This record gives sequence, C-alpha cells and structure tokens, in this order.
Amino acid sequence: MENASLVLRNAKRIVVKVGSSLVTNEGRGLDENAIGEWCRQMSLLVRSGCEVIMVSSGAIAEGMKRLGWTVRPHEIHELQAAAAVGQMGLAQMYETKLRENGLRSAQVLLTHADLADRERYLNARSTLLTLLKLGVLPVINENDTVVNDEIKFGDNDTLGALVANLVEADALIILTDQKGLYRADPRKDPGAEFVHEAKAGDPVLEAMAGGVGSSLGRGGMITKILAAKRAAGSGASTVIAWGREPDILLRLSQGEPIGTLLVAQTQKTQARKQWIADHLQLRGSVVVDAGAAAKLRAEGKSLLPIGMTAVVGDFSRGDVIAIRDTEGVEVARGLANYASSEARLICRKPSAEFEKLLGYLAEPEMVHRDNLVLMR
Repeated sequence: MENASLVLRNAKRIVVKVGSSLVTNEGRGLDENAIGEWCRQMSLLVRSGCEVIMVSSGAIAEGMKRLGWTVRPHEIHELQAAAAVGQMGLAQMYETKLRENGLRSAQVLLTHADLADRERYLNARSTLLTLLKLGVLPVINENDTVVNDEIKFGDNDTLGALVANLVEADALIILTDQKGLYRADPRKDPGAEFVHEAKAGDPVLEAMAGGVGSSLGRGGMITKILAAKRAAGSGASTVIAWGREPDILLRLSQGEPIGTLLVAQTQKTQARKQWIADHLQLRGSVVVDAGAAAKLRAEGKSLLPIGMTAVVGDFSRGDVIAIRDTEGVEVARGLANYASSEARLICRKPSAEFEKLLGYLAEPEMVHRDNLVLMR
C-alpha cells in the first residue's frame, strides 16, 4: 500500500466535499466562519500549485431555514423548492468568501445524468478543466431543483466521487461531522476502534459503516465508503475527516495523518485507459494517414482531424471510437470530441476552419490524448 503521507502530499488535483450539517451548522443557517475557513485554505492550496474543486451540500438545509421549516419535508417537490431557495445563499456565500481570499469562483450544477451521458460527460469535463486552467475554483452542487437522486439517496457523497472520476482527481477529501471511520458505531460502543487507513473498496468497510446520517442530510458513513470505492475506480484515494479540524485541508495536503485514508489500488492513468481499452461496443471509427498513425504510435499524441482520411459509422460526441490506419489495423481508441456527421465535415481540415465549417469550435482535437489509449 502506498505510503499514507505521500497520498495527499503528492495530490495536485483535489476534490473537496462538505456535508450539509457542517455547511449549515446543524441546520442553523450557513456557517459563515466555517465556509470562510475552507475557502481560505483552498485559496492557499491553489496558490501552492494545486487545482481544487469544491462539492458542497447545504442547499436544501439552507432553503429549509429560509423558509422557516424545522423538519425536513418528505415531498420531493418541497425538497426541490427548498433547494432552489437555498442555492442562492449557498452560491453567494462561497463567491464572497473565495473573493475575499483573492480567488475567482464558478457555480456548476450537475446531475448524475450529466455524468452518465457521454456527450454531457465530455461537456462537463471540458468546462471544469477549463475553469481550473483559468485559475477559477468550481463550486459544484447537485441540481436538486430538477432531479431527486441526491434528495433520496446521497448527500452529495456520490457526486463528489463522480466529479473525482470526471476530472481524474488525485484525491477526494470528504469533510464530515465525524472524525472518520470506526469499526463499530462509537455512539453505541465508546471503545470502538478507529480506522486510520484501509484499502478503498474493501468489502469489510461496508459492513462497518451501516446507518444513515443526520436529520439534515441523507448521507452517512456508508455513502462515504461507497463514494471512496467509486473514486478509487479512477485512481483517486479518499480521506474522510472532521471538517472543523483546524487547517484540515492544509494539514492533509502536507501529509499529516488525519481522519480515515482509503487508498485507491489502481493508478490514475491506468484506470481511465483500461476503461477505454475494455470498451466492447465501438460506435464507429476514423481512418488516419501514415503520418498521424506514426505520431499516435510513437508519441501518444492527440488525434487532429487534419490527419484523418475517412469516417466510418454513426457515432455521437463522447462515444468510444476506433482509430485505424490505412491497412485497417486499430492503432488506438478513444472518446470522440465530435459526432460522425461533424467529423466528416472537418476531416483533413485544420482547426482554424472548424468554426466556419461547423458554426462552433468544441476542441481542436478529434480525440484528446487524455481520452485515448493505444492498442498493442
């Protein structure tokens, strides 16, 4: 198992997820001091060269407070209304606190469907990576006003893991109102042993972590364990820690062993490439000239449309396609940035002409090297 202190110390792209009870101070309203502290720490991490994304719960809890509701409703439309009201205050608070620390922010509302659909997945990924490149910190929340997945099941733990997968984060930090994972419920067993480190995805962890969360959120330790398992699929290790620990994010990034560390067993690049390589249903293919094939094989470059000679099949943006040489041999496969109808228009064309041909420019590459795997 990788040295625990190195997992976070070496992390350059980090997803931080905070739960409802922390963000809203157990439902009493947005906790300005706590949010300000996390924003201060995140700004210092960004200045040190890290890329940080915040996934924040709290919209429903803040909406309940603003509407004067003391008990979480059961009707989905009431929960969605509370989310709509609370989202205004949540976004405003993060924007204010991050700006006070010299950091620009962006609000991004996502649904699980956004990340299940390959085209929307690529769009969301491109947007988030562009924001990070611009030095803007994305603040993400489930779009609770139009979906009910999180309302019924998740408290955004799952969303945090999906975002970690989406941007290929090195680490997922889940801040909660618990110190971490225990081998038994410490509220019932004061002598319960604390788990400092384990392998993400170990089935034993799920048995330890039963039960749901607070009356405000619908998470609990089990959703965090499952989130860590999901994040590990793309190579991200997870830390579950108490969100009110002083300088928690800074100390974790320095390798201090706080909370429970669940270490991913798969390398980040290996996990993503394996997923693409194992794709059985290819929607189509593109044929490339000898020069493009040589660059792909020798240098692992992105595939540019100017190197393509033909487009075969009917595929959409985000589908996995084969890249073949003129002999029909599969050189590589990857996620298409353009649908087949668009690919035919830009085949053999430089990127400078894409906007004129298509009316817009998504990316200069047909398949970006991050979304491409060579077939040996």
